[in-house]
Amino acid sequence: MTTRSLPVSHPVRAAAARGTTWLDWLRRILQAVESRRQLAEMDRRMLADIGISRSEALEEAARAPWDLTPPRR
Repeated sequence: MTTRSLPVSHPVRAAAARGTTWLDWLRRILQAVESRRQLAEMDRRMLADIGISRSEALEEAARAPWDLTPPRR
């Protein structure tokens, strides 16, 4: 009987290289999803309090869950 391993995606491989476990990486993804959802639900007053525009908030909320790098400015 032979065994085959599944290919490891780039983000998982990068997390392993940093010494974090895939469970830590998954936890960070879930936190990003939740915070981006909350950001999308904020009104203009709340967004002004944290210093971002509505379009910036929607752009951040639309990012892929596994995209955990800071956005370029």
